Amino acid sequence: MKSRVVVDGPSNLGLRPPVVGTVPGCYKLAGALRDLGFVRRIGAEDAGCVTPPRYDRGDWKPGDGVFNAEAMATYTVRLADRIGKLLDDEKFVVLLGGECSNLLGPALALKRRGRYGVVYLDGHSDLRTVDNDEYVGAAGGEALALVTGRGQKDLTDLEQLSPYFQDEDAAMLGYREDEAYLETLQEAGILHRSALDIMKDPAGAAADVLRQQERPELDGFWVHLDVDILDAEVMPAVDSPDPGGLQHEHLHELLRELLASPKCVGLDIGIFDPDLDPDGRYAAELTDTLVAALTPTP
Repeated sequence: MKSRVVVDGPSNLGLRPPVVGTVPGCYKLAGALRDLGFVRRIGAEDAGCVTPPRYDRGDWKPGDGVFNAEAMATYTVRLADRIGKLLDDEKFVVLLGGECSNLLGPALALKRRGRYGVVYLDGHSDLRTVDNDEYVGAAGGEALALVTGRGQKDLTDLEQLSPYFQDEDAAMLGYREDEAYLETLQEAGILHRSALDIMKDPAGAAADVLRQQERPELDGFWVHLDVDILDAEVMPAVDSPDPGGLQHEHLHELLRELLASPKCVGLDIGIFDPDLDPDGRYAAELTDTLVAALTPTP
């Protein structure tokens, strides 16, 4: 088993402000998990922090494209550089992110190296584009679209490497039954399973994904986790909490199977907002689930 390394990517560049004049608090995710002993508990090395640019939407208005795009592109390259070095050292990378656009960093790092897949665990498909909605803006709600080459070139085609992941190499798990972009997901041919499907059979959903991701033509795969895949009752500390999501036991079983694959090279975790968790309860429960999923069964 590869040794693990944790790196912080505390970017909130891809989310709307929760209240006018404020910034999304998901950049505090890494600190909350670290304070609960996450790095020590999974037996990982510490690879520090890739500090993001300042959150500043300026005078952005609907129709202007993705806000913070220039800062996000700069940050993506820096994050990819750091992750690439860790992958070169044969490490299993755990990226404690801010929000979903952080996936652009590992996506670019992996595309530089070969052909990889992505397993996208999220309560929403994040396939919003100008073709299926009124406008784009928050990259956190467009991250799967961006990493599969859908969207503005300053984010989807860094180093002329678009798409970072091919549709046939992507899996999307955890969306709710009222998913807004389900038709786009189906038309793309991306493997998908709803939250309801997963709750019925977490091991079966993981097996379906592993059959796809362990194909010999793939060099490996990355797992992206937006914690709003969890039901709003057990994880309200996110920007878009919804009912109908997974319980912790479902997420644990799903992650355990995926992360145990020898072809899995890393995991990023995002969207948890400590500002919405004043007593630390949800951080503790999330940390316990992640530690359990990352700890091999004797």
